[in-house]
Amino acid sequence: MVSTRNAPAAPRPPTSKRNRVVLIAMLVVGALVVALIAGELFARHTVKNCMSDQFKSELGTQVDVGLSAKPMLLQMIDKDVPYVTIDSDDSSFGPAKDMKVHAKVQDVKIDQTAQSSGSIGSSTANIEWSDQGILSTVQSQSFGGLVSGVTSSGTDGTLTFDVGPAGLAKLTVRPQVQGSTVNLETVNAEILGLGLPTDLVDGIVKTVGDSLQTYPLGMTPKELNITDAGLTMSLAGGQYTMPAVPDGVDLKGCGVLG
Repeated sequence: MVSTRNAPAAPRPPTSKRNRVVLIAMLVVGALVVALIAGELFARHTVKNCMSDQFKSELGTQVDVGLSAKPMLLQMIDKDVPYVTIDSDDSSFGPAKDMKVHAKVQDVKIDQTAQSSGSIGSSTANIEWSDQGILSTVQSQSFGGLVSGVTSSGTDGTLTFDVGPAGLAKLTVRPQVQGSTVNLETVNAEILGLGLPTDLVDGIVKTVGDSLQTYPLGMTPKELNITDAGLTMSLAGGQYTMPAVPDGVDLKGCGVLG
């Protein structure tokens, strides 16, 4: 009788254990990457909300905040925020309405104290103020019902206001940057050859002038141009300490940068 024996089991391939180690390592790395991405997205969302609240009071309206490409998690570690961009389509400076603003703020530091809510190293901004925005601003004043239209002239560098029924009277002004302020020169103010009431002229000039004298973040005007659609202005500023937030207001999320 011939006896049969089971053949010895084949040895397990030596690569099987290594494959498991590689797979585990890949899973761990993948989990870390997912965690970092989730943390980065959460940090950016939190800081953007904080910055929006911070700059809302400066621009008088809701703003869209953009952050630099530098990872926010790294910014939280070294406390260095290279820059922040700020966009608003309906900013209000002084009496002004419907100003479009694109600003860039450098070296932002959020540090809430009794005296301030932080500081910035420097800032720049480009402003667009359309004829319709200028008209809305003037018409919001007590005498605004007398003003029916605004026409800007890129050729002459002037703004002309239609006053009275059917724009029978005209008031023309020329805004210009002089030093660190904007001055309005009255070019013409008459109706059928007769002068317009002084109070009305002064009211319009003051409203437009005040709108062009109030700037955010301590910036001052550098250039002003009149186009056929309104006016554009560039601003710039240096180091600036942001005012303290009102009592009871919490800049949620700003603590991560403090």
